[in-house]
Amino acid sequence: MAGRFGRDELKARLRAASPAVLPSLLASDFSKLKEEIERVEEAGVAALHLDVMDGHFVPNISIGIPIVEAVRRVTDLPLDVHLMIERPERYIEQFRAAGADGMTIHVEAVPEPRPVLDQIRSLGAWAGLSLNPPMPLSAIESSLPHCDLILVMSVMPGFGGQKFDSRAYDKLRALRKRSDVDALLEVDGGVNEETIGLCAEAGADLLVAGVAVFHTDDYARAIDKLQSAARARSAAAYASVIPRSAEESSRTPRRTSG
Repeated sequence: MAGRFGRDELKARLRAASPAVLPSLLASDFSKLKEEIERVEEAGVAALHLDVMDGHFVPNISIGIPIVEAVRRVTDLPLDVHLMIERPERYIEQFRAAGADGMTIHVEAVPEPRPVLDQIRSLGAWAGLSLNPPMPLSAIESSLPHCDLILVMSVMPGFGGQKFDSRAYDKLRALRKRSDVDALLEVDGGVNEETIGLCAEAGADLLVAGVAVFHTDDYARAIDKLQSAARARSAAAYASVIPRSAEESSRTPRRTSG
């Protein structure tokens, strides 16, 4: 495979692609995983999302290190690995070696996120922090400066196909308004044609979609429809801010010399 980019370059590429749909491989057909990856890669996605579950932190067991290794062997796309596991610090080095370009841990799964975030970053990967729907943003306040990515869960983790929790919109908006938050904003759970536009409008850069992609007949068409809906609402939200900014700028007295 081609050489992997560093953390900062990958962040810049993902930010440039925002809002970007990231297919969640958990919803794919694992009996033909290589073909599934090729189909979404041909559709032009910016990265792939992989959900790792341990049966303890969440009531389900999914993929692990061997699957991440297998996925890395068949694609150069960035791998966004979501660790829904207890004591994630035990496995950070192994997942990085397997091919993870970024790893996201849960604030609910560690007593103190910063050491694990620093551990991830020290290996050259982007470090993400996630919080479940009931968890307030105040729970991650002290960790924000150490995050490359913040994942706002819009369902309780563990199973796909759940209904979107609208509390995610408010969290995304609050994070997007903060000038001290430089992290990419990601949303995961119940993202589909009905919810993706509002997610993008609220400020999400990365939109994880599983069922909405892999449970359709035409992945490229599904991704295009999701991407178009996200970009339309994101552009509208941006445009609504520009007139106010321009007006405020015109009112600001220019500095003169002398």
